[in-house]
Amino acid sequence: MSRLAEQLASICYDEAGLVPVIVQDCDDGVILMMAWMNQESLRLSLEEGRTVFWSRSRQELWRKGETSGERQNIVAASYDCDGDTLLFQVEQEGNGACHTGNRTCFFSNFEL
Repeated sequence: MSRLAEQLASICYDEAGLVPVIVQDCDDGVILMMAWMNQESLRLSLEEGRTVFWSRSRQELWRKGETSGERQNIVAASYDCDGDTLLFQVEQEGNGACHTGNRTCFFSNFEL
């Protein structure tokens, strides 16, 4: 078994077969978005070098930026100590990661 196959086998998916992925800008560390991956989208992401997610609402794979041009090229990919959360560092093409047109999906702040 290859090292990558061993690593992929260590990922813990939830009961729906999904694992959360945090997407971070590789240049400045800003968290751009959080999405979901299944085994196929994780494998495709690593093979293609760009993010491929699982859409829970549409129940299908989607390549980030396929229609918008807001592609994410993967620079580094890692997983946490439990294997149940992924972190992808990317070069973000276009204006940003959020479907609202914002650079990041995390633009709403709680008042503390």
